[in-house]
Amino acid sequence: MDSKDHGILKNGCLGDDIVNLCTAKESVSSLLAADPTLAAGDAWQTLYGKYHTANGGHDKKSAVTDVDDLARAAKCGNWGPTKPSDLFLKIYRDVLAVVEESPERAMVSPSLLGSCGVAPLTIISTIPDIARHMANVIARAEKEVFLATNYWQDSVASRYLTNAMRELNRRAGERGERVVFKVMYDRGSPKQLINAHCIVGVNEYTGKNVCIPSPDEMPNIDMQVQNYHQAMVGTFHAKYMVVDRKIAVLQSNNIQDNDNLEMMVHYEGPIVDSFYDMALLSWHTKMEPPLPSYNTPAVAGGLVVDGALDENKASPDNGLSKDFTAPTAQAQAQPAADDTGVYQPGTLDEINAGTQESTNVHRSDIVTGPTTTASTLHPHKSKLGVENTTDSLEADKEAAAKIKEGNTGTKEGTVDVIKSGPNQINGPDPATEKFLSSGTQPLSAVSIHQPTSPKTLLPQSTNEHPQYDDDIACEVTRVQTAVSAKPGESQMEAISRLLNHTVNELKADAPPLAEGDEMTPYIPHAVHEPFPIAMVNRPPFGPPTHSSVVQPQNAAWLSALRHATKNVFIQTPTLNAEPLVPAIYEACERGLDVICYVCLGYNDMGELLPRQGGTNEMIAHQLYQALSEEGRKHLHYFWYVAKDQTRPIPQSKKKRDCHIKLMIVDEHIGITGNGNQDTQSWYHSQEINVMLDSPDVCRAWIDGLRRNENTHLYGGLVKEEGLWRDHEGKEADGALGIDPGRFSWAKGFMGAIKRVQGKGGF
Repeated sequence: MDSKDHGILKNGCLGDDIVNLCTAKESVSSLLAADPTLAAGDAWQTLYGKYHTANGGHDKKSAVTDVDDLARAAKCGNWGPTKPSDLFLKIYRDVLAVVEESPERAMVSPSLLGSCGVAPLTIISTIPDIARHMANVIARAEKEVFLATNYWQDSVASRYLTNAMRELNRRAGERGERVVFKVMYDRGSPKQLINAHCIVGVNEYTGKNVCIPSPDEMPNIDMQVQNYHQAMVGTFHAKYMVVDRKIAVLQSNNIQDNDNLEMMVHYEGPIVDSFYDMALLSWHTKMEPPLPSYNTPAVAGGLVVDGALDENKASPDNGLSKDFTAPTAQAQAQPAADDTGVYQPGTLDEINAGTQESTNVHRSDIVTGPTTTASTLHPHKSKLGVENTTDSLEADKEAAAKIKEGNTGTKEGTVDVIKSGPNQINGPDPATEKFLSSGTQPLSAVSIHQPTSPKTLLPQSTNEHPQYDDDIACEVTRVQTAVSAKPGESQMEAISRLLNHTVNELKADAPPLAEGDEMTPYIPHAVHEPFPIAMVNRPPFGPPTHSSVVQPQNAAWLSALRHATKNVFIQTPTLNAEPLVPAIYEACERGLDVICYVCLGYNDMGELLPRQGGTNEMIAHQLYQALSEEGRKHLHYFWYVAKDQTRPIPQSKKKRDCHIKLMIVDEHIGITGNGNQDTQSWYHSQEINVMLDSPDVCRAWIDGLRRNENTHLYGGLVKEEGLWRDHEGKEADGALGIDPGRFSWAKGFMGAIKRVQGKGGF
């Protein structure tokens, strides 16, 4: 299998141009701060419209060694109190080389490409759970919300958000204030052939397909909606929200009802300025009215200022208990900064040596902003006033011990089925087990087993009866209560209730859970220092060709596979991008463990279109067939299996699917956001992703994946064939298989139509 990176990873060294771009004080958002009436597209042209790089973007005279090159990369970001690792800088260097050639590829002002921040919360769950958190953040907004999604459809999911809009309107009215609210989506319109950025009229966005409340219903909110698509196939695939320039949430889900498992990460700190700048660029046109936070950047909000903590503005808590059960992030050496606050290292040896001691190494009071006020996840201390007795804890321990011994006597059987059940052929191999065992999650056993007293269960927030919490800690408690068993209900039945939610009734067939395997949809992160974060995006490209592949997102993914030394984990609904498959092959052949969680049959019809890459099953089979016997040992391919199931279910059945987009590299670099590993995301769609450098966050993600899926237990493929088979040798019911047959192109066109209708794999 020949390498086909299409020149995405550039040879040579970084030049002065990219350093100058990234260390400049100007950005699109800074120009709009000076003139809020300016269109972001015009601001970009003012700053970068006449940019022309010297020597093709690689000035070899000024940077001649790897050490110098990584030192240059380190200069190209405001990393805060923790320094980037070598692996992070190697990947970031390859991203910078792509941006140096054409800054517009970044989809953010270069001066905001590299930053830092914190992540108080990750959600790995269904769309309603993610919508619940988005609704809480919206309701707590002070002056503005920018919400972007690929597809918006009137649905249970959208009603969480529209209810929150009404609640925000009520609260703003009580304060005597107005709030600006921007919504951006991609709903195909003939108007986009003339103008890709179409402002949507009130009659359209309040109509039956979208159902955003009218101005009459929200007199205290200034709503503006834009419909964006680059004809023909330049889809606006982005899914994120920026609130008050203090919070950014980046998620995998659209605003619609389906059976997907999804992932969302909540960020705060200076990285929010990067999200804000990117949002302005995406909107492109003049905002009416402008966003009120144009002159109040997140970097001035008290978390980090010019790479160091602002002691005067930092709040003492982040909404989580100080004795929270999790390892606190260990800060690394404080990098040197010049008078602009930009990291100015000397050599790579100096970077690695960390000779300057950070004054913040053991800080445990670094905050995540004003939206996460003081509270705790420990029930016996909770402000909800719920007591947790010693008797209940002992009962939990006794029940867990019985489960481990296989003596529960429940109708589902015992946990031993997991270790020796009928689908053992599909269980985890040693390399996957080792990877998953590195995961740690900051939820105490008390919070998981008994988030509140049985007598005081918190009501679940629904689209009909919304509940709004004051902080993340209360949100976690409410959601963990909802996934706990009710009287007369088994734990697995409670999980099925969560996964079934709106459109996909299915009974559980998985055995009971052992202690440590409980589902935890909301994953709060322990209080930590800000860590390095870089945006790795791609702009939309409308023509139906494959010429738009040299993009930051793609460079980051390929660079991760090239530079990883231990393992790379990939979860994606689809995996068929032409440059990616050879990169996985090469990584396995050189002995790198590559673990892939892919969704069986996801958007099979659409992937059968000409030049779309083929189905997931076809690609998996081709990979295993191409690899040598030794290389095959390092490819660990799994079809997604839901937490309550023991076998993969093809997407065509619309019962249990996964839409998460995540890469974890050597267990400490995470790349997550909107981009799939398919042809559409690699060549055409606008995608927003971030790359972060945090072992603690990545370990929490790994444990969250283990807790919230059964993929590792039941989803493995037979390596000799690249197929999934059960213990009787049968393929998954409804799977298309490795040979789609004649006239597969016709099936592809039908799949493309479903995509446009919002029923396909976006």
